[in-house]
Amino acid sequence: MTRTDVARYAGVSTAVVSHVVNGGPKKVSEATARRVREAVDHLGYRPNRTARALSLGSTSTLGLVVGDTTNPFYAEYTRELQQAAADVGYALLMTAGGPGPDAHLRSMLDLCDRQIDGLIVTRATAMGGLDELRRLGASQPVVIIDSASPVPDCATVGPDAADGMAMAVGHLLRVHHHQSVSLIIGEYVTPEADGREEGWMRAHAGHEQHPGRVARTSFTRDGGYRAGLGLLGSDDRPTAVVTSSDLQAIGLLRACGDLGLRVPEDVAIVSFDGTEETRFTAPPLTTVRQPVAAMATEAIDLVVHARPAAHETFPMDLVVRRSCGCQPPLPGGS
Repeated sequence: MTRTDVARYAGVSTAVVSHVVNGGPKKVSEATARRVREAVDHLGYRPNRTARALSLGSTSTLGLVVGDTTNPFYAEYTRELQQAAADVGYALLMTAGGPGPDAHLRSMLDLCDRQIDGLIVTRATAMGGLDELRRLGASQPVVIIDSASPVPDCATVGPDAADGMAMAVGHLLRVHHHQSVSLIIGEYVTPEADGREEGWMRAHAGHEQHPGRVARTSFTRDGGYRAGLGLLGSDDRPTAVVTSSDLQAIGLLRACGDLGLRVPEDVAIVSFDGTEETRFTAPPLTTVRQPVAAMATEAIDLVVHARPAAHETFPMDLVVRRSCGCQPPLPGGS
């Protein structure tokens, strides 16, 4: 089915069909546009994307680079980004960055070479690569997601990680009366850039308590497991632990089981991210949840409209379940 077939069916010229399908450049009366749209629907016409891109100077395609596609948090984020992009007429091409900054840069360049209209990257994949991307001539607008703090000259979207972690620690100190809370966090993060460690310290200061121990490890199940064995296998075992990702908390639960410790009776746990997996652990994990759908919508809006560099922060909320020591929710609860 071609543009000529649509024009013949609607009784107009092929140029008019192009103006309607492409939204311009010339204005078409509503009655004529309606006839063209009806012809398009009736005949099942699909415009040639390449020709449309040449006409409009846009491919209606965005790129996304994430570092770890096996992480449920990024899987859920990607799903929401795809939906938010589709809602405004864009397709989303996603690629995994692979290990290391060189692989991240190659992924970003590959997407830009495909003439995408904008690029979305996680903070972990962006660091060290954006300056080189610009030096090599890429001109597409870029938005950094999963960023708890601003990045100079970049549009960024992220949670209020410090407030979210302070909420988690405060719950354990205030509601469950722990004297201190230990922290499992990433290996290469700083309080200034990440926010989670800052929130952990702030909560202890606000309750006039000394912070517990810190274990630095990867944001993975294995990282949480190894950190858990180190923290909980010591003589000064903590009574409460917060993790910086849900995956770390799942690994920590496994460490508790291997050490014969009960959750929450022996060790209370609160995690960070709020992915669906936390509903199905044993016991279900109390977690601070990132508003992924809202952040995805904001990221798409930023990149589609190439809005000026700014940092957009979103509040997190505490989802209370059994792992902290609270009573379990009703079956089917959040």
